Amino acid sequence: MRNLLYVTAMLLLATPAAFAQKAVKYNQYGVAVASDRLDVEAQDGILVLESPRSGYKVWFDTRAQVDGAVYFGAPSYADPIGNGTSIRRARFAIKGQVDENWYGEFDMDLANGLVELKDAIVRYTGIPNLDLQVGNFKENFSIQRNTTSRYLQFIERPMVCSALAPSRHLGFNAKYAKDWLWFSAGAFSQKIAGQEEWDNVADNNKDFGRNSGYSLTTKVVFRPLYKLDNASLHIGAAYSYRTTTTDLATGEWGTYRASCRNSTNINRKKYLDTNNLPGFDHNNLWTVELAGHWNGLRYEGAYLADNVRFKADAADPAAKNFKGWYLQAGYLLFGGRQRYDANGGKYTKVERGRKWGDIELCGRYEFCDLNDGAVFGGSAEAYTLGLNYYVNNNVKMQLNYQFNNNDRYANGKDKLYVGLDASGDPTRDYTKVVTAAGKAGVDYHMLSIRFEIDF
Repeated sequence: MRNLLYVTAMLLLATPAAFAQKAVKYNQYGVAVASDRLDVEAQDGILVLESPRSGYKVWFDTRAQVDGAVYFGAPSYADPIGNGTSIRRARFAIKGQVDENWYGEFDMDLANGLVELKDAIVRYTGIPNLDLQVGNFKENFSIQRNTTSRYLQFIERPMVCSALAPSRHLGFNAKYAKDWLWFSAGAFSQKIAGQEEWDNVADNNKDFGRNSGYSLTTKVVFRPLYKLDNASLHIGAAYSYRTTTTDLATGEWGTYRASCRNSTNINRKKYLDTNNLPGFDHNNLWTVELAGHWNGLRYEGAYLADNVRFKADAADPAAKNFKGWYLQAGYLLFGGRQRYDANGGKYTKVERGRKWGDIELCGRYEFCDLNDGAVFGGSAEAYTLGLNYYVNNNVKMQLNYQFNNNDRYANGKDKLYVGLDASGDPTRDYTKVVTAAGKAGVDYHMLSIRFEIDF
């Protein structure tokens, strides 16, 4: 009798756990599903849910950047430049490794109340050292463009990257990364961003039956110092063949345009602008880049060039060549270390040297030239000094001083004053500019600041 009571008690105690382990769970559609208990952690301030048994892992990637800028020292004839503030980015992303072979990502931006899609990715990671992905994401072309805004050394990317380097497009890409070699090749179509781009795609398709267009982009990087933890050397080159895409307005389809601001997002004037060049056939975009780090020092430079080809019956069929380059470097002053992302082929979050954080002193020179032949889109150079304060893993503050030097052709599609004419009046026509020293264009200074949090 005593043994029977003991066995009965053990069964009663074990029954809830046994039922809990064998209980069948259903999703909202009534289908039986597998269940996996997750651990919840904050990893460097990022919320992560991860299975201790399977390859499942999901995390949130949220970012807010609050910017402000003041502008001064422009010539008296220049159009006024408004000081201002901005929510530069308000990003929300969910990223997940659903098992050891499949990764997915969804990323959107809500900056200044506008909704824009950033990344939407399906990636297969089941082959060692190889990633295959499809969706909307950045083309692997420029190291500066591909470096996330979280880890940029300056508040904005160089002008030439904004004008020429491709960013996010809908497409497919294969990437191989191992030891000293990093290689990427992809085929892409139109831009997927906000309502305007999608309306253009729909209108071009519906009203004119136009193909969406395409680009083919490839990049190779050699990394001879891959065995070192405190140093890196990144030697890269990329090429992209590009045709017109349907994310352009219907009246602009079949044209080429390059434009950019003076490495600022608050001053909305695009001094450099080729306008829409008709009869566009294709362009050949290429770049070479050199980057590296040693302990707290990080440096980077690149030359970008764009050879634009037009149809034989175009109003101006001669090929055009636009170009630019930049050099920049930064040093962590209090013992921190720079870090290289070997899988991404770019630089990532720094390692701070003190408990209270670290400070990085940076300098950059940049040049962008959109003048060639009968096209005068303007050219500009800029000198920038930067100070970055890495408070902790999630908070960063940036302060930039920049001097911008625009030439006389940088009139923003004939909308901006670039000098004084023979009567002493402001003029937008660079052919009418008269100065004793032969100088023209809008030169000015700017001071900008950013507060950033990532969580």
